[in-house]
Amino acid sequence: MTTLFLFILGSAVGSFLNVLIDRLPHEESITGRSHCDYCKKKIAWYDLIPIISFFVLRGRARCCNKKLSIQYPSVELLTGIVFAVIFIEFSIFNFQFSRLLILFGIASCLIVIFFSDLKYHLISDYILIALSIFSILYNFQSIPRLPFLIASAIIVSGPIYIIYNLSKERAMGLGDVYLSAIMGFLLGWKYGYIALYIAFVTGAIFGIFLMILNKKKLKSKIAFGPFIVFGLLVMLFFGEKILSLITLLYSR
Repeated sequence: MTTLFLFILGSAVGSFLNVLIDRLPHEESITGRSHCDYCKKKIAWYDLIPIISFFVLRGRARCCNKKLSIQYPSVELLTGIVFAVIFIEFSIFNFQFSRLLILFGIASCLIVIFFSDLKYHLISDYILIALSIFSILYNFQSIPRLPFLIASAIIVSGPIYIIYNLSKERAMGLGDVYLSAIMGFLLGWKYGYIALYIAFVTGAIFGIFLMILNKKKLKSKIAFGPFIVFGLLVMLFFGEKILSLITLLYSR
């Protein structure tokens, strides 16, 4: 029952995350009622029910019959699933409620970063600040490790910063540098480097796949933030298992 409640809560949060994804990159206000992307008319509350409204409306705006983006139900569904999975994964270990809320906050920030960078090639400073705060709270009980975590942030973001400088912002953006620094602080340098490796590998595979499909050229810009987010999430939730597997492979 709790899992179902958290899925519903997550999908409602996902509805708000959609607002952040579309408005923050354009520095628009996140307050006020939602409006249609096309005709700008205000949307009635019953057309804003997470996931359900999209299918009731058959994927079209009621006011102008324009096709709605699949992003909206996708983010709502994804956020609901992520909230439920976090609860299932960590409630097994009698996880603290406050710790659970912090993980929900981290996951929400990462979802916004993933979709806003994918869609607009922009990562909002506000979301990076929020993610930094949640990362500090997550490691609050590790105050003695603070110098280590700060050093990890610098070490992990180092390669991204070098690429950012050498490419003159064509290959990497400053948002990617900040995001990788936060990742290093959150995970530590060891997990952070593995997360970065996962990001580079998945990014390369995705880029090659798009070139095969003739969707991108060699010099085309591909948002790297989503791959950093993917690597971060993998190591945040499965880091211990992955590190054990790597240790096992290299100890043979």
